[in-house]
Amino acid sequence: MVFIQSQQQSTNIAKLPRAEGAAHNDWLRQHEDHCLQDTRVELRKQIMDWCDDPNSKCIFWLNGMAGTGKSTISRTIAQELAEKKRLAASFFFTRGKKDISHSRMFFTTIAAQLANSLPVLRISISHAIDNNPDIFKQGLREQWNQLILNPLKNAPTQSIQLVVVIDALDECDSMQDIQLILLLLAEAKDLETVRIKIFLTSRPEIPIFDGFRQLAGEAYQDFILHNIPLDTVNADISTFFRQKLSPLKAKHGLGTPWPDELVIEQLVERAAGLFIYAATTLRFIQDGIDDPEEQLSLVLSATKSSRSATKDLDGIYTTVLQHSVLGKRDYQECEELAGRFTQVVGSIVVMFNTMSARNLAQLLQIPFKMVSRTLNTLRSVLNVPQNESQPVRLFHLSFRDFLQDSQRCSDSRFHIDEKERHVSLFRKCMSHISQLQENICGLWGLGVLTTEIPNDTIQKCIPSYVQYACRYWLDHWRLGNPVEEDIKTIRQFLEQDFLHWLEGLSLIGETLNGVHMLMTLEDILSVSCNAH
Repeated sequence: MVFIQSQQQSTNIAKLPRAEGAAHNDWLRQHEDHCLQDTRVELRKQIMDWCDDPNSKCIFWLNGMAGTGKSTISRTIAQELAEKKRLAASFFFTRGKKDISHSRMFFTTIAAQLANSLPVLRISISHAIDNNPDIFKQGLREQWNQLILNPLKNAPTQSIQLVVVIDALDECDSMQDIQLILLLLAEAKDLETVRIKIFLTSRPEIPIFDGFRQLAGEAYQDFILHNIPLDTVNADISTFFRQKLSPLKAKHGLGTPWPDELVIEQLVERAAGLFIYAATTLRFIQDGIDDPEEQLSLVLSATKSSRSATKDLDGIYTTVLQHSVLGKRDYQECEELAGRFTQVVGSIVVMFNTMSARNLAQLLQIPFKMVSRTLNTLRSVLNVPQNESQPVRLFHLSFRDFLQDSQRCSDSRFHIDEKERHVSLFRKCMSHISQLQENICGLWGLGVLTTEIPNDTIQKCIPSYVQYACRYWLDHWRLGNPVEEDIKTIRQFLEQDFLHWLEGLSLIGETLNGVHMLMTLEDILSVSCNAH
């Protein structure tokens, strides 16, 4: 009987939807940076002291501007807590990356991790799922109460204190959800037996400030990362450059000292307190087509942009692009390469989910070699895995911010027009959807459940890039600047490809999203018709 109950609990826990890429140690994050041992020492100690203090406030909010190293600190803290068996769960939001760009799987993912880190909760969580099988489709408040708060309140265990790490909450796509999440998390302050603390990072954006203002003062404490004395930050960045550049000296047989003290000081000054500048500069020096001395010389000779807040970061991004993408080619070839950059990198910047280079080539309907050559020159700003089946990602959102801001991206050849890219991707998506056919998987009879169809069969018949097209064509159309021809394309889709699209959505498990898409489409077309 006990064995059967345990099996049922495991079955129920397995039903919890988990957001891919959410956890600090997910395989998607395996190559992301952690703090060096001798950096951020005082801040890390303050955070760990807060974790250990039974009387400290429930939430520790670390806020800071883009590029100040919040995510690196989060990964380091999560890893240290995991090693001490103190980590309850972790969720790293990332804007524009499917499951981790929104809150729909936030609490179910946290609950699934809690069930693993604190097995005594499995019974209560399993009962909650038995009592309410539709809990996964319900709102954040119901999921929080039934899957997390009530199981923690009723946990039959000795007093214990664990920490949930939440990174980049500002990258969740709904500001209303962000504020609700903060209100719900603050309720953890009243837990007695199993105490849960929340370490949370974000940019200092107004909706998050407003969310914290709604909380009682005893619920949280904050720390403003960019208010750390610049001398302290500079010392850490100096340590970073020394430790990371040192192996290059031995590898390339460079003279000693390299780089010298003056160069280190110049690099630190240009970083202006931004760790993302230091990380991008390092990758550019390491992965460049020239030797490290030449690459370093390019960094130091880069022309600074005119905007003081981001001038040096913008300068290194401009240097990377001009040198890595264009090099010393003639005008006509530069124009061609810049156009390829806009098509490939511009698509990565605005897409709603990550994709491998090979799938991206298929989606854009261009040769894989063209995509591969473009990406391979940009490894200092893009995470381009050696394994072609793994997704290409931006190292940092500041690169996207730079490309989309015509004032910051002073070289117009690299500026990404967001609306233009969305419309282009909409047209590519519709082209792929038009290729769908009835019974595309060749099913053997009526009434076959999608769960009975092997996943490799679905992947073969509806490849990842076609699945992306089915899921996101409407989002690209909505955020673009479509013309009358695009409206005609949608009419043609509704007349000719609609049922094939619905079948495709059903096979890939996106039927519910399809319903939401149709409701959104109806609203948009109603407004469009009224306007005309």
